[in-house]
Amino acid sequence: MLNPEICQKARLSRDPRFDGKFFTAVKTTGIYCRPICPATTPKEENVTYFPSAIEAANAGYRPCLRCRPDSAPGSPAWKGVNTTLDRAIRLIGEGILQNDSLQLLAERLGISDRYLRQLFKKHLGISPKAYALYQQCLFAKQLLHQTNLPITQVALASGFNSVRRFNDCFQSQLSLTPSQIRKSEATKSKSLQLQLSYRPPYDWLHMHNFFMARAISNLEWCDEQSYGRTFEWLGCIGSFTAQHVKHENRFDVAIELDDVTHLKAIVNNIRRLLDLDVDIQAVEQDLQQCFADATLIKTGLRLPGTWSMFEAGIRAILGQQISVVAARNLVTTLVAELGQPIGTNQLFPLPQSIAISKLNFLKIPASRKQTLRNLAQHYMSHDAPNDPQQWLTLKGIGPWTVDYAQLRGLSDPDIYLGGDLGVKKAIGKSAHDVNPDLASPWRSYLTLQLWNQL
Repeated sequence: MLNPEICQKARLSRDPRFDGKFFTAVKTTGIYCRPICPATTPKEENVTYFPSAIEAANAGYRPCLRCRPDSAPGSPAWKGVNTTLDRAIRLIGEGILQNDSLQLLAERLGISDRYLRQLFKKHLGISPKAYALYQQCLFAKQLLHQTNLPITQVALASGFNSVRRFNDCFQSQLSLTPSQIRKSEATKSKSLQLQLSYRPPYDWLHMHNFFMARAISNLEWCDEQSYGRTFEWLGCIGSFTAQHVKHENRFDVAIELDDVTHLKAIVNNIRRLLDLDVDIQAVEQDLQQCFADATLIKTGLRLPGTWSMFEAGIRAILGQQISVVAARNLVTTLVAELGQPIGTNQLFPLPQSIAISKLNFLKIPASRKQTLRNLAQHYMSHDAPNDPQQWLTLKGIGPWTVDYAQLRGLSDPDIYLGGDLGVKKAIGKSAHDVNPDLASPWRSYLTLQLWNQL
């Protein structure tokens, strides 16, 4: 339950650390806002607090056009209350209900569709379909604010099959029309500019250094304030560059795509790759109990992601028992030889390309080449290849490879790389005993903290 006194203090201070943790609804205007909204501060007796934007909308409030609640970092108070609900929300965010049925979603979760509806009704007060529709409308609102996409392209990118249905749903869900958001005629452009916010602190220097040390030529690019790369998503090919804007607690992201159909899922993956949605202060409070000395905690460390689980697996295999530099050189060679060209850059090789190649250009043992082909063939022959536990049946893949791939390819927050040489060195240098069990469910962040001490 939200504490009104705490929410009031956060609202009056406009502290960005509370952005996304709750929303402020004003009874006299019928509008809900982020706690950092620059509008004139309303009187407390006219204010109601909600833990999520969907609950404010469900109560009849419409989103503010100044602070744009759709741009708030995603950390609603109910997240994590129920593991199944959390997984359902993540899958809906990836667009599963745009193409598949509620029954299929329930099957993915291992529950009945009736129980799934009960979960959403209990925690959010609405159905899964209504939640998915509202998220589509919020994403469309963000595109209308921040891009030059024509209305028809916004509708398509948001998961709507027709402009008429898009207009009807947009008005019914947000009490606004697309034309009220888009006041000027848009022009066609394949380059999209979006703003992706986060709650501070965010140690960009650490993230930058991590990416820079592992950046693959023609696949990734990294400079003092930005990171970018090429990508493929369900047949959609493109690239993005994320520019860090520290004083605004956000990234300005430029995306180029040949098809906007899967734009929402792509944006969600960029958020995961940059770890923008974690409540890092809460994580660090839990981690502190693992260390007796507060100075051992480096604040703002985020999980540096990799675009896909397959890429993370291939990079992990090539990085077995060698240095970061040596692993980067091997991946660079692999991309140069098998990556599909995209302009002057290249995509990460597809499973089909690796599976049929002899990989003679890689100076590694024949057994490791076969392990690369085994993983590629696994992706070609399985319906759910991203399940890392299935990888353990493949010769040449052990627990460290699976754990590292999960940490970077899925951004799993609870992976402790106890067998990693760097982690062992950090623990050896530490004057304190480290109990990783105390860090659960944030053991991935404990791993980062230990790496940072080297």
